[in-house]
Amino acid sequence: MRSMRWIRKVVGVSLCAAIGFSSFAFGTSDKAEAATPKAEKILKTGKQYLGVKYRLGAPSGVTYAFDCSSFIQYIYKKNGISLPRTTRQQVTKGKKVSRGYLSKGDLVFFTGRSGRSIGHVGVYAGANRILHTYGKTGVTISSLGTSYWKNHYATARRVIL
Repeated sequence: MRSMRWIRKVVGVSLCAAIGFSSFAFGTSDKAEAATPKAEKILKTGKQYLGVKYRLGAPSGVTYAFDCSSFIQYIYKKNGISLPRTTRQQVTKGKKVSRGYLSKGDLVFFTGRSGRSIGHVGVYAGANRILHTYGKTGVTISSLGTSYWKNHYATARRVIL
């Protein structure tokens, strides 16, 4: 009897250890792809405009003010990638990416205040941050970990293929 209990405990502990170790292997699958040189160039271009004021409806191609989608359109175009002008159009481009697989250069979309439709876009800058423009801060880098961005996250798209 004692030997059966001992065998059951050993088997039970071994099974738990196997499950635990396999979870480490599966957990690593959520890592993002390495940043491409193109993504680094896009981020470098965008960072040149840190502090430039936000203006809803800012025209395409200007650099004295941006809204979120004109900023994204501008920095990608400067690096050879054409994107449409509006956030609603941009969200249809590229390939969908799960949040756990974000790579630098991915477009990250958020719902607006209503929480229903896409209302904002930024570019993933690595380390759980986005480069984007909004409000009084203008072009800035924000953490995706803040409650606002976390609660309004909608989807992400990879347009650097």
